[in-house]
Amino acid sequence: MNEAQSNESIAVRNMEAALRRIERQIPPPQKILLHGHPVLRYVEQTIQQALVAKLARHISNLNAASILLECGHVHEQGILQRVMDEGGSDIFFLALGLVKNDLTERHSQLLEEFWKEEFDAPNALDSSQDRAQPRRDKIRSYVAKYSGPDPSTAIKAERSVYKTYSGYIHGAAPYIMDLHSVACEGFSVRGVAGTYRQDAHRADLRNYYFRTLSATAMVAKAVGDGALCSQMADSAEAYARAEGLQV
Repeated sequence: MNEAQSNESIAVRNMEAALRRIERQIPPPQKILLHGHPVLRYVEQTIQQALVAKLARHISNLNAASILLECGHVHEQGILQRVMDEGGSDIFFLALGLVKNDLTERHSQLLEEFWKEEFDAPNALDSSQDRAQPRRDKIRSYVAKYSGPDPSTAIKAERSVYKTYSGYIHGAAPYIMDLHSVACEGFSVRGVAGTYRQDAHRADLRNYYFRTLSATAMVAKAVGDGALCSQMADSAEAYARAEGLQV
């Protein structure tokens, strides 16, 4: 295990430990019947439970992105990073609403859509359920107003990252062409391990480790665990220093 992998392993271990601690501070999911089948659900559907669920998925996505990177599937890694951009924004949006005592109607709307079941009928073909996607620009603006003295720059920076990784989601031609073999042998469908593309994406993924550590700290703060928030903020700073990140 090299130094970078060691730093990442420590970061993931800290995040998972924090997640377990936060989970113990909220009502756990319960077994209910949904269309005749037993499933686990957070029946209270609180904002704290939403944050824990979103954080769990966020950490899982980070682990999955790391696996894809090591296999050379950097295009698919980019897709997950775009998913993480949205998930991270949602986490900070909800957490800041609690921490700043500034919950809005938009928070209520996001939570309503989040807790909806995918199907409102036993047969998926009979379902009339629809899920309205939140306005990303509105969420970015809300988070940016608490991001420092220059919210307009923060908005532009996040929008730029969001647009960059949208190309992976939607399969834009410039992104697909990155999968073409440098030796002109055709498209690589088994990853691009060992190429400069893998190295570039490895460097990029470091930012997502830092951002997920920061998101974990924010969730800890939102559920009222100040000590854990400080620990995770220190962990994020330590990771940034070890990796030479400019944050």
